[in-house]
Amino acid sequence: MIRIAQFSDLHYSAKNLVEADRCFRHAVDRAIALKVDAAVVSGDSTDHALDLHSPAVERLARNIRRLADHCPVLMLQGTFSHEPPGALSMFRLLGGRYPVHVADRIGQVGLTADGRWVASEDWQFIVLPIGLRALFSCVPTVNKAAVAATVGASSAAEAVGEHLALLLRGFAASNQAARAQGLPTIGVSHGTVFGCISEHGVPMAGFDHEFTTGALFAAEAQAFMLGHIHRHQAWENKTAAFEGRAGHQCIAYPGSIGRFHYGEEGEKGFLVWDIGAGEVRFTLEPTPARRTLDIVFEGKPDLAGLREAVEREGIAGAFVRVRWTVADEDRHEVDRTAMQALLAGAAEVKLEGRIVPVVRTRAAGISQLASLADKVRVWATSTEAKPQPLLDCLQVLASQTPEAIAERILCWTAVPAAEVMMELSLTEDAEAESALLF
Repeated sequence: MIRIAQFSDLHYSAKNLVEADRCFRHAVDRAIALKVDAAVVSGDSTDHALDLHSPAVERLARNIRRLADHCPVLMLQGTFSHEPPGALSMFRLLGGRYPVHVADRIGQVGLTADGRWVASEDWQFIVLPIGLRALFSCVPTVNKAAVAATVGASSAAEAVGEHLALLLRGFAASNQAARAQGLPTIGVSHGTVFGCISEHGVPMAGFDHEFTTGALFAAEAQAFMLGHIHRHQAWENKTAAFEGRAGHQCIAYPGSIGRFHYGEEGEKGFLVWDIGAGEVRFTLEPTPARRTLDIVFEGKPDLAGLREAVEREGIAGAFVRVRWTVADEDRHEVDRTAMQALLAGAAEVKLEGRIVPVVRTRAAGISQLASLADKVRVWATSTEAKPQPLLDCLQVLASQTPEAIAERILCWTAVPAAEVMMELSLTEDAEAESALLF
């Protein structure tokens, strides 16, 4: 039996430094307290390319070194936009009590009983090394651009999935041989499983995803540790073992180490795996990720409703985002200052208003018409309005003096609307007539 701590999607950067370091530091402390035998970081340790002198690199290296002083560490190459090729190479040089192995190519690596890493020269071991404690099959992020250059851009996504499925099936023989020797078998990769759920609750279903659960189970590894998706989720295969095949198998994402975006669902943490030659189990160890709160209004923000949400949810120390949608003409009625005052106890406040623009419809050729009545008819056709009430109102207005029109407007609030409409001989579309009067 071996105990392994799996961390993923640390996303160290200047922007994420406080959240990432607080959560990863806590996770490393907890892993050491649980006396794990090895640690795996399954990709995206950084959020983007970082300068070597940046505080984020120093904090990340410090925590990896703390892990390496306790147990052997395996770091997998993640998404190239987050971890440019070669970005992890420096971690091999940390010089802890135990080595750090950087898996930046497809291959297998064995963990020896004395805590050393032994890597295969090719994509797998032809013969398993002597003295292993566990066998890891590593599939770092695949360069889809290289595949596209070979098979064409339109076929690259499907080709990647097909080749990875063949590769994973190819690991089955060595994993079966390892289990026959009583060795735990572990797969480590970074990518998207078809049908998994994103951190925002969206099912990931498409032909451009790298894996299916069937392809991952076909590798015959007892535990498959995945990175890339920021929400913890898992799949199990409890098929009875026969002819050397694995019995109980688990695939799992630990999710991101912290909560880096608003709207992320689920608990944040890392996984502690206990793996033997015939059994596998894991537990999610939570990290002190920040608490985010979304308050959404379909229309203009309601300060009373916002106050109720603040009292109900409790915003002390939370990261709060308020969203609303208003028409362009009502945007000036949104009181941002009052909202900021109500949310004063939050650690961060983000106000996001969506403005619905006024849509104007042009009537072709309307400017070339000489008669105002003809212009009204064309306008009514373009806007699907009834022209006759407007034309009747226009005729009444044309027959009166400006003084009489002004007097009627000033007396509008004192005279019942029905009586005014009768005097003007208007019978339909009161709203349109009132607009013309004004």
